[in-house]
Amino acid sequence: MGYSLGDCAANLVFQMMMIFQLKFYTDVFGLDGAVAGSILLIARVTDAFVDPCVGILSDRTHSRWGKYRPWILWTALPFSVFYVLAFYNPGIEDKAMVATYATISYILLMSIYSANNTPYSSLGGVMSGDIKERTSITSIRFVASTVAQFVVQGLTLPLVNKFGTDSSGHFDNQHGWLCTVGLFAAVAFVFMIIAFFSARERIQPPPQQEMNVKTDIKEIFYNVPWRAMFVLTLFVFITLAMWGSAMSFYFQNYVDQAALYEFLNKLGLVDSTHAGGGVGYTILNAFSLIAHKQSDAYSIGFSLFNMVGAIVQFIGVIFLSQYLGNKFGKKQTFIVCLSLTALFTALFYIPTGNDVGLMFVLCILKSLAYAPTVPLLWAMIGDVADHIEYVNHRRATGFCFSGVVFSLKAGLGIGGAFAGLILSGFGYVSGNVALQSASAVQGIRLVASILPAILFGVGVVALFFYPITKTFNINMQAELAARRKNANSKDEN
Repeated sequence: MGYSLGDCAANLVFQMMMIFQLKFYTDVFGLDGAVAGSILLIARVTDAFVDPCVGILSDRTHSRWGKYRPWILWTALPFSVFYVLAFYNPGIEDKAMVATYATISYILLMSIYSANNTPYSSLGGVMSGDIKERTSITSIRFVASTVAQFVVQGLTLPLVNKFGTDSSGHFDNQHGWLCTVGLFAAVAFVFMIIAFFSARERIQPPPQQEMNVKTDIKEIFYNVPWRAMFVLTLFVFITLAMWGSAMSFYFQNYVDQAALYEFLNKLGLVDSTHAGGGVGYTILNAFSLIAHKQSDAYSIGFSLFNMVGAIVQFIGVIFLSQYLGNKFGKKQTFIVCLSLTALFTALFYIPTGNDVGLMFVLCILKSLAYAPTVPLLWAMIGDVADHIEYVNHRRATGFCFSGVVFSLKAGLGIGGAFAGLILSGFGYVSGNVALQSASAVQGIRLVASILPAILFGVGVVALFFYPITKTFNINMQAELAARRKNANSKDEN
């Protein structure tokens, strides 16, 4: 549970970037969608160098805390600081300078994210070699990450409104964002420190292994399971970033605000003379989750939409992921669940702007279908690190995970960039809902449905090339356990 808080901290950042980064650049920084998307893409060039370097360095780190744990401690403070800087508007007027500042701050955040999350993810692969324990570790880890998803996706806009509104009713959007991100950054710092003190490393590389970067690179790039996971992760996170970015535009520009307000009213989330009181109402109102006027419908409705998805995903991770993974194997479970996720994502093209209820039903179905895949992805990457050791009698856990973390971040940047470029190409006008053309709204609908569904399908295809089935994995783990026991016996002798 202590280890899981590290991913909760990382997701306080990752979910913000996936859902709100593009919209922050367009509507707070005032950048064109194509420019904002380009910023997200430029940082991937830096990641191509940073991510493998972090993997190589962490594999070669020797400390009393192990190879990967100390990186969590070393990066905790700069991670939190760079998070705040990436969502801080220094008051620059010139758009070229704003774009430059956004690019530099985003690159710094992504670089420190690599230095923190690659060793953190690698740590999960060396805490245990038992298949069920590893699945359990990742399941608990992603329960915590889903809590972070719930908080960021559900409470960000209400908190921005809360912190940004002074006693006289004046709203300062930039101040609201700064306070909200500052709060998340402080919590992330504390959680990383707890994760550092909680976890332990137990699996070590074979004692006879010599460190050789060229060999590590060759063995990983020639490993078929690793290549399959790289492609899967890349396209899954391209899709998640594209869909996540698009849905905030979808709710603001496509969903009928009057229909959304009426939907909230039926749920008792509208302030009225008959709203009643009670502790629940008071708490919701304190977090600005009560709509006081129709103009609140977007922020409350979109937050509620995200909360529902996070809760359903939370339930799915707890009750379905480990059960399905152990019963049918990780690969088969992933194929079925990702295929269903693609289907329900595509169906978001069907609702009209008034079909708010249908949108929430699709959200529930999509979240439930996707939930089992969340922890399985990282458990499978741990299996890939074992497969490399199984085949080559060498282990490079950090370098193995660094490649997949790079594909994750590349997907995040490419997905956000695609969303920004497509919206710009369809004529989206930054920060001005009233001026959105029919073409721009059509672009928003496509980026929120058909296009990400197609990219999910590419991930499904990649899984068919992943050879580690349930039976293969059981035999592989038995062989590796025997090797490690034999190596320990030799060391004792």
